[in-house]
Parts: sequence; C-alpha cells; structure tokens
Amino acid sequence: MRLYAILFALGLVVYGLVAWDRIGRQSAAPHFVLQADAWLHGEIAIDKPKGDDWAKVETVVLDDGSDASGRRLRSRPMFKLLGGDEIDAKRIRSSKGFTSYVSFPPFPALLMVPGALIAGKGANDVIPTLIIAALILPLCLLLLRRLVEAKLSTRTLADDLWLVATLAFGSVLFFSAVQGKVWFTAHVIGVALALVYAWASIEARHPIIAGLALGAAALTRTPMAFMFPLFVFEVWRMASRKVSDDTVAKLGEGEPEASASGRMNLRAGKAAVRRAMLRPLVRFAIPIAAFAIAGMIYNYVRFGSFTEFGHSFLEVRQQAQIEQFGLASTKYLGRNLAVALALLPEPLHKAPWFQISGHGLALWFTTPLLLTLLRPRDKTVLHLPLYVTFAAVALPSLLYQNSGWVQFGYRFSLDYMVFLIMLLAVGGRPLRTFSKALIIFGVVVNLFGAITFDRKWEYYRVGGNAYDVVVPH
Repeated sequence: MRLYAILFALGLVVYGLVAWDRIGRQSAAPHFVLQADAWLHGEIAIDKPKGDDWAKVETVVLDDGSDASGRRLRSRPMFKLLGGDEIDAKRIRSSKGFTSYVSFPPFPALLMVPGALIAGKGANDVIPTLIIAALILPLCLLLLRRLVEAKLSTRTLADDLWLVATLAFGSVLFFSAVQGKVWFTAHVIGVALALVYAWASIEARHPIIAGLALGAAALTRTPMAFMFPLFVFEVWRMASRKVSDDTVAKLGEGEPEASASGRMNLRAGKAAVRRAMLRPLVRFAIPIAAFAIAGMIYNYVRFGSFTEFGHSFLEVRQQAQIEQFGLASTKYLGRNLAVALALLPEPLHKAPWFQISGHGLALWFTTPLLLTLLRPRDKTVLHLPLYVTFAAVALPSLLYQNSGWVQFGYRFSLDYMVFLIMLLAVGGRPLRTFSKALIIFGVVVNLFGAITFDRKWEYYRVGGNAYDVVVPH
C-alpha cells in the first residue's frame, strides 16, 4: 500500500507543479462545474455559459403563431426541430432566444457536485482533475500487477513502474492532466475509468465493477462504450477453462458417460461454455444498461431524442460540413489518421525555431515506446482481445468530424491508451536501455507540452483552420 500511496503523492506533486498557476482558479471551460451547479438548482440548461462548445437550442415563433425549438441549418434554408424533423426556415417570424446545454457526456459533472455545493458556479475544476490524474498512477500499477498475478505478464515491479511512467508522464495524459477544461477533464476521468474496467475484466473477476466502470466511461467519453470486447473475451476464456477443467475432473472420477466418449462432445461443450458465460455477462450488462437508460432519458429531456447527446447543436464553423457528412464519416478518416500518425514539429528559420500544429503531434512521437508493439516478444491469450478492444474504441474517433483541435498531441488516443499499455506489458519485450530511452524521450516531449500548451502560444500554429477555436493571448 505504501508504494501506491507514494505514486499518488508523486502524481499530485508533479501535476500540481506543472499546473501551478492554474490551481487557484477556475479554468476557461468549466462546463462540468456549471452543469453540476445547474443540477443543484433543479435545472438542466446552463444560464450564462462560459467558454466554447455549447449545444444551443433556439426557440422561434412560426407563421401560425406556435413556438418551435431546434436550430437553423447552415447548408440549406431549413429549421431542424428537436426530435429530428425539419421545417422550412421561411416559416420563422421571430426568435425568442437560445437555451444552452452541455453536449459532453454528463458523468464528469457528477464529480464536480461537491465543489459546486461549496462554491457554486465558481467552483474549481482544475483541482478535481489533478486529483483524479494522480490516482491514475496507483491504478495503473494495480492493473499491471494484476496481469502478473494472473500469469498474463512476466514483468518485474521495476518494469511495471516504467510503464506507469509511460502512461502518466510519457503520453498526452500529461498535458491533459494539468489543464482543467471540459475536454481534458473528460479524458483524465476516462483514463481512470478504463484502468478500473481493465483491472476488473482480467479473468472476468469483477463483472459488476467492470460494468459500472464501462457505463461511467461511456457517459464520460462516448467511444469508450466500445471497451466491452476485453471483458467478453475474458468471460469466454474463463468459461472455456472451467468447462475443460470440469471435463478432466469427470474423466478422472471415471464417470461412465465421460469415460465412454473420452471427451465431451463438441456441441455439449459449446453449450456448457455458453451456460458458464451467462451469469457474468448478465452481471456485467446490468449496470451498463442502467447507465445507458439514464443517458438516453437525459438526452430525450434536452433534445427530444434518445440518441441525440447535443453535438449536432454545437455552434461551430464546420456545422455545414457536419450537416453534409454527419458527425462521423469515412470522409474524415484520412485527416484523422494523418493527425494520429504523421504530424511532427514544423521547423522555423527564427525563434521559437519550431511550431506544433493545432492538430497536435503524432502518437508515436509523443509516446515512442508504442513503436515496440510492432515486435512483441511474447504472444499471449490477451493479445487478440486487447487489439480488438483498441480497434473498437479507436474507430469512432478516427471517423469523427473533429481531430481533437486544439491539442498538443493526439488526445483522442487517451480513450484506448490503457489497452496499449497493457499490450506493452503482456508483449514481454525487455525494457532495456533503448526502451527506457524511448520512455524518457516521451516524458521530455510531454513535459514540454504540459508546460507550454495554453501558455506559450508562439510554439503552436493555430490560425487559418476551419475549426471553431478561440485562442487566448
């Protein structure tokens, strides 16, 4: 326990020192605090929203004297009503104004309720983010040691501590942890929940905890709803093992039916595996269903649709593009792959000598140890589940209309970074001098990002892009 406490304290000190001037004040995008305060006052809508990225619903008076709520489309002269229907915008006679909502999934706002109880709308969102970020260090070690306990990893404690450093300080978690702000707070909470989910999923040991963590993560970062393959694979693996062990036991006891056949018939074996899977899967699914139902009701109350969480109502410059191609489309795939895999610092001929695109830096540049995943030493039973889970979580962001702009590195990678760290652990590739040098390089790169992002804008190229962004100076 002492080591875990030390890791928490280390995270708190390092993140706190880098966040230094932000600790005593609310961030510039305290959406979750404002949502928590609204709930405490019996409201869902936000009065006097602060910052960018608000879902805004306009109430208008139509030519027949009735009121209608929705938004005006930019791509054509139509008015989209709550619920999805459209009417001709020429029918609008006047506007009664706008109602603002937080379009981001609401779970992080629950964690801001204590602060809102004390300080109302002015509650600090940076400190809670720092505390949760610091918890990621011991949670990561707990997960990695659980892999060793389950004989899925052969890593030493020292190796696992290097991997903890990779996640905490050698990835884009570092710059995200020290910001506050709605986007980055959600990422930090999402990583913490992913660690809890992964820990609970190993050997399908804690299905209810896994379901609670996944449900909360889905209401924190929508793509994380697709983390479920890891648990399902583990349920299947453990059920298959149990059926196999039971069969061996029956043969050993000389049961006539088992002895006559020599082994279970294939059909009976599959049926036994399905029966063994049923209970843990149901226990896993119940909390997920509860979160999903709560989220859908919340969506319906605000936007008249169970599946509309508010991003269609964001006031952003690319709204016409969204109306044409949707929030998710293969049209965005090429750009997002380039952002995730190709962007590097751009050299300049004068100070500051280089700049980073507002789209950020490539994932392999900010966390170069991930390159070693291309040649793992070991192939374990977890490799396929982890790669399937990684792909399932990554795909929605790769098809999403936003690349993460403005960012230091590809922040959407935090939705699945925990599973990449697990792949590093089970891959067994020795952490020798070269690997440790890659980790240290990543720490240095991300320390630079944590210090400079949203402080020293001369290092970032954020002008002339189609995204709706206001850069503070």
